[in-house]
Amino acid sequence: MELRHLQYFVTVAETGGFGRAARTLHVSQSAISEQIRDLEAEIGVMLFDRGQRQIRLTVEGELFLEGARETLHTASEAVEKVRRAKRGEEGRLTIGFFVGGNGRYFPALIRAFRKRYPRVKVALVEMTPTQQWQALGNAVIDFGFTRPNMGSLVEGVKTEILFKERLYVAMLKDHKLADRKEIPIALLRDERFVLSERVTSSSLYDRVLKLCAQAGYSPNIGATASVSSGVLSLVEAGEGISVVAAGSRFLALNELSFVPLQGAEAYVDLVMAWPIRRTSGPLKAFLELARTFRNAT
Repeated sequence: MELRHLQYFVTVAETGGFGRAARTLHVSQSAISEQIRDLEAEIGVMLFDRGQRQIRLTVEGELFLEGARETLHTASEAVEKVRRAKRGEEGRLTIGFFVGGNGRYFPALIRAFRKRYPRVKVALVEMTPTQQWQALGNAVIDFGFTRPNMGSLVEGVKTEILFKERLYVAMLKDHKLADRKEIPIALLRDERFVLSERVTSSSLYDRVLKLCAQAGYSPNIGATASVSSGVLSLVEAGEGISVVAAGSRFLALNELSFVPLQGAEAYVDLVMAWPIRRTSGPLKAFLELARTFRNAT
């Protein structure tokens, strides 16, 4: 039994005749008659009473009509669902992010995407940059807002720079450098540093060490934390100063000041990453919207 058999049967039942059904479906009347006979032979039941001038459904035909309509409707819905998914209008999307790395761009983008594509089920998962790379490689997430992967390459994952985030020196408000407009990295030579752990954000950690090396010293790292909020809490506790990305300022605590770090290389990349081979309709739609937001910023 094929969907075509059901479509022919429903059309004959609704139009009240083989000729009318043929004109509606733009096929020959003989073709419809043959398909209906095949259908009746397959299920072993007469669906139409052909003894009258106008054919009528048998009792069994009336019961079958209800099921045939439901089946055709379900099939039609399935086809439309697939088409919506291809257009990015329906499906699932799991997005990795890390606090302090996306600023105000991220929540605005998510709100806009949910509004534009309400049928797409979006799951947001907080992960460190390193965890995101592992999740992308293991197909746990579909998309990540992360830092460049400074370790081994993850096969099949494409990246695109979203922003070059300015680096800032985070310090207590009463710090002697807190009133400066910019701070050269050389002025931090004698400071005690609080940094994000390299295992969770290698690109930021390595950038800070590189800048210090260019200034002729190795930083005195007094403490580390796994996330940006932890780093800032340690700075507020008086454990030292830190060099953080611009997005971390939105986690600002009342006792802290953020001063831009001086220099053309005082930045760290924020990237979008996604598996090339699993690029679904919703992912393509999200990527397109993310690019639009980036270009408008």
